[in-house]
Amino acid sequence: MNKQVVSAQQPKINSNAFIEALIFNQPSAELGDAASVYGWLVGSWQVEATDYLPDHSRKTIRGEWHFAWVLEGRAIQDLWIAPRRSERSSSLSHDQNRYGSTIRFYDQADKSWKINWFNPVNGNHTQLVGTKQGNDIVQNGKNAEGNLIRWVFTDIKPDTFRWYGEVSYDKGKTWQLEVEFLAQRQKTEILSK
Repeated sequence: MNKQVVSAQQPKINSNAFIEALIFNQPSAELGDAASVYGWLVGSWQVEATDYLPDHSRKTIRGEWHFAWVLEGRAIQDLWIAPRRSERSSSLSHDQNRYGSTIRFYDQADKSWKINWFNPVNGNHTQLVGTKQGNDIVQNGKNAEGNLIRWVFTDIKPDTFRWYGEVSYDKGKTWQLEVEFLAQRQKTEILSK
């Protein structure tokens, strides 16, 4: 039996209308002080990303990370792109090709941020819960295999920060570094409403 793919002509999207409806120039007043947890990230960042591979080797690539208030300022969305758009090629392996997005929104009930990361290139989808702990932002969840993961924003300064991701194979007794990002703020700004 032959399967036929029905291809309807896609309507032309008015990308400016979509961007104007999505992006907002400030956090919603409903967030109060919680907006400051991630609000400092709004803008564009150049990133050096190092993956720590199972064979104990390292792979470093340059990426770009863009953040904006969205959904009337009730959430922060990012676009994580590595390698950078100017360095991408069709020969990228799926495991090293990151072109995904995260949506973060604040849950008033438990005073934490709910985080959903997805990368359609490799099918990765991760859910975490983020809280401010001292000067850091700690995001906890589980990976696809059910192991605990911890993603942390640390060493936060106005124009730089460090982000790292760890996994635990023993229910949190020990942690193994999987990836580390060193970010530098770009001077260009994201479009805003």
